[in-house]
Amino acid sequence: MTDISPAARQVLDRLNRTLPKAAFRPLGPAYLEEPRGAYIGHACAVVAPDTVEGVAEVVRAAADLSVPVVPYGGGTGLVGGQVMADGPAPLLLSLERMTAIRSLDVPSGVLVAEAGAILQDVQDAARDAGLLFPLSLAAQGSCRIGGNLATNAGGVNVLRYGNARDLCLGLEAVLPDGSIWHGLSALRKDNTGYDLRNLLIGSEGTLGVITAASLRLFPKPRAEATAIFVVPDPQAALNLLALTRAEVGEAISAFELMSQQGLEFLAETMPQVRQPFDAPPAWSVLVELGFTGPGDPEEALATIFEAAFERDLVSDGRIALSDGQRAEFWTLRESIPEANKKIGAISSHDVSVPLAALPDFIARGDEVIAALGPFRVNCFGHLGDGNLHYNVFPPMGEARETYKDRKGAIMRAVHDLVHEFDGSVSAEHGIGRLKVDDLQRYGDPARLAALRAIKRALDPRGIMNPGAVLAAE
Repeated sequence: MTDISPAARQVLDRLNRTLPKAAFRPLGPAYLEEPRGAYIGHACAVVAPDTVEGVAEVVRAAADLSVPVVPYGGGTGLVGGQVMADGPAPLLLSLERMTAIRSLDVPSGVLVAEAGAILQDVQDAARDAGLLFPLSLAAQGSCRIGGNLATNAGGVNVLRYGNARDLCLGLEAVLPDGSIWHGLSALRKDNTGYDLRNLLIGSEGTLGVITAASLRLFPKPRAEATAIFVVPDPQAALNLLALTRAEVGEAISAFELMSQQGLEFLAETMPQVRQPFDAPPAWSVLVELGFTGPGDPEEALATIFEAAFERDLVSDGRIALSDGQRAEFWTLRESIPEANKKIGAISSHDVSVPLAALPDFIARGDEVIAALGPFRVNCFGHLGDGNLHYNVFPPMGEARETYKDRKGAIMRAVHDLVHEFDGSVSAEHGIGRLKVDDLQRYGDPARLAALRAIKRALDPRGIMNPGAVLAAE
């Protein structure tokens, strides 16, 4: 059982007097373990207010007695930002009861959602109004919009619509002293000083607690089409992306790279997932187009395939002929992470490199990993924005536990290579606790000094998610 400090007991006594009984949740394993099982944390209690005033009361009480606070959304983060294992047991502040869609303005294309709203529910609310909220993640049925913003989540539609940051107009948040920032603006333009919204987005709960957000909605595409094309190598995939852009401009909704290894993992662990080709190709891309104006996206994909075939950029392909087939193609792509999990990665990496450098990075990565041992690599991801999921697995028939002592060396080698290519060791998952040392190792010194100064200025007691993003001082 977690030891509760005297200060934490005082905070809980105070909150028991000011918050309703429903705000206190049972402290179970689901709150203390992240999805990959890499971190198991501790907490003195789970408190889940259902109003911003309740959140402010929790943070004020914690600030008064310097008790750590870990904000908690859907618990789907993959870098340990929601799990604190070291130091005094923190107060886990869950947003799970703040789930309301407060408003939806169709003419303005703005939806205001509380931080605990499930991403899928936000998407559904927008769709029911004839609009689109384009943030799309594998965990969208359980992740929450506050966590998406706190980590600046990406997903498959970044190429067209941007990260979570680009989809947010304003925030309501509780700052580390317990004050409430009422920043739910619907303005597209607001040049009134420092942008606190963008400071909180991506801060992973270290500068405050997001409690609601004004979100941008977009017109739903009038017509969509999806295809999977076989390409000889990543350079051809990059050239195909350029050709597709030249043909349809910004109508590309997604451009996803898949490797043979990933499709073989799928065939091995999830044979029920239909694959479009008799044998998994070495490389393939899933392309989705969405037209809001005139034109036929299926015809556009056929034209793109013909032009790419003439240039030896593609050798085979399938264009979805129905909504069911489109869904099958997306199921194929979105099942790859689950297949990875079933195989068991030694080390997983969420990285980005400049687009022009991507083919060389993949080739060099194979050489670097081969020099470390007979490992298998599944490289896949969001080619259009340079974000790769570069995951390393044990040899066939062997368990990852056999190589757990190699994880550090593999991760360091991959991240060193990313840094050499002027890339980022965290493309969309955040820093959390997993990559704190990486940020220190590869980060620009001036930028790191500025980050620490901001943290000290806004959170002088150091109570907000200590140990995440920046090492606790």
